[in-house]
Amino acid sequence: MNPVTLNEVQIDNIRKLAGEKRLSLGFVGETPIANDIFTILDKLDIMLLEYPIEPEGNRPAFSAAIMYSEESGENLTFIGLNTADYYDKQIFAIAHELYHYYTKSGSHLSRPDDEKSNLIEVKANRFAAEFLLPETVLESIVLDEFKTSSLEKIQHKTLLRFIARLHCTWWLPYRSLVKRLQEIGAISSMQYEKLYAVNERDLEDEYGKTGLATNNEVFLKLNQPTKNIGTSPNIIEIIIRNFEDNLIDEDTFAETLSIFNRTPKEFGYEIIVSQDDLDELESFFSGEDDDED
Repeated sequence: MNPVTLNEVQIDNIRKLAGEKRLSLGFVGETPIANDIFTILDKLDIMLLEYPIEPEGNRPAFSAAIMYSEESGENLTFIGLNTADYYDKQIFAIAHELYHYYTKSGSHLSRPDDEKSNLIEVKANRFAAEFLLPETVLESIVLDEFKTSSLEKIQHKTLLRFIARLHCTWWLPYRSLVKRLQEIGAISSMQYEKLYAVNERDLEDEYGKTGLATNNEVFLKLNQPTKNIGTSPNIIEIIIRNFEDNLIDEDTFAETLSIFNRTPKEFGYEIIVSQDDLDELESFFSGEDDDED
């Protein structure tokens, strides 16, 4: 399937949307969002579900998902985040899902194999990149750094150091940054191919060593999966109230809390769940049951 290419009008609309949303959230000019992406979810009343789902065989694991529900007449929004992915990709995945949230494109599951062939996914990826690092800001950074908008004559090693600094400041994945440089016309097609071919996750390779030398703590954080299991406090409260209102039984209450490494005892309830029940719930959550059908 041929990759989808956005036209100038589509790109401009995405650029305007991202700029408008950044401003409404208090991010002005050269202000990175980075780790504040999680604070944004709280501001928007979006509930986060974190769980590590490893890929199975050739089937790619999902990056993130956005879902909607209704509870007591109130509309609820959830983002499910795969924390088995690298941390910088988790941040990008949340920004990607925010495009679906802002454009009201409905419940959605992001998979890597949809990123280039699906128009909405291509738009969401472009929004995520623009939201996390605006094009005009990147153009200004390039111009300030090199005194020219074209990097065609800049050495490969110099570009790697430059990208590593962008990586550690703006928290976009390496390949997203390479693509951003191509999108603003700063690098040639040959440079893009050479940069894109870099094994950016190998900390013993050239880019890995460069990143570690740039900012060891941040670079390591961005290049590791968090494997977090957790959720927003609001979701825990909903689970507890559903139990207290007799909408779910003791087993379901305890099993659901266990997904997020919580127990009924933490909230004043003494309930014991069998290991078999926990194993069954984990299999359901990870999608293993689907493979058996």
